[in-house]
Amino acid sequence: MKLKQGLLVLLAAFGLLLVTGCGAQKETSAEHPEKEEKQKDVTLKIAASSTPHAEILEFIGPDLENEGIKLDVSIVSDGIQTNQQTADGELDANFFQHTPYLEQVNKDSGLDLVNVKGIHIEPFGIYSKKIDSIEDLSKGAKIALPKDPVNFSRALELLAANDIIELDESKLGDYVLADIVTNEKKLEFIPVDSAVLVHSLDDVEASAINTNYALEGGFKPLEDSLIIEGNESPYVNILVSRKDNQNDEAITMLAEALTTEKVKKFILDKYKGAVVPAF
Repeated sequence: MKLKQGLLVLLAAFGLLLVTGCGAQKETSAEHPEKEEKQKDVTLKIAASSTPHAEILEFIGPDLENEGIKLDVSIVSDGIQTNQQTADGELDANFFQHTPYLEQVNKDSGLDLVNVKGIHIEPFGIYSKKIDSIEDLSKGAKIALPKDPVNFSRALELLAANDIIELDESKLGDYVLADIVTNEKKLEFIPVDSAVLVHSLDDVEASAINTNYALEGGFKPLEDSLIIEGNESPYVNILVSRKDNQNDEAITMLAEALTTEKVKKFILDKYKGAVVPAF
């Protein structure tokens, strides 16, 4: 009898342990969804030009954070280096360049970065501190142009479109100085790093400047430029990533957030036509 009672006590104790164990398991499961939610949070490292790219990213940041995506934005100081860092995985994406520039970098540096989404156009313009009209360019005037091949060609195309020079009609794009067939004012074109073109205005009569740098320099492109590209410009600024992460959920959500009606309104309201949505 005593043996039977002892067995019953042991079985009861074992049952209590099982119940307690199951309870602990349930408690852990109740906490697990929170842990799963934290695991969903993603930080995207992205390099961008300060204006307007980083400003647009700052605008959409809170909405993305609500979706579990935090943006870690750094400012681009060197385009070639930024693309290399993206290719190497130090950055998840970048947002500062247009399609022809990316294509040239991929070709020159052997990279394989991809265009995820076209976001906006920054009409390219000619600026001056010394003259008020493009017709006032003096003979032999020095004009600073972006030194990278793509934007150098773009600047020559803008000047040709406004009858300042004539380019070789047998060629289409990728223009260099040798492609200028008419230069009546004998203008001298000086290649300068894009980031310092605004500062070059103290030393030259005019400079061809990307809109993001013009905005950083305090210019109002539509008001202050001597001439400026129209909205039909093919130089769309793009979100760029690698092939191995271009379809990642976080990158896809970033691309979608950059191309909403809310962002379109922000661009139009803030930049007054100096930056034009491309979606």
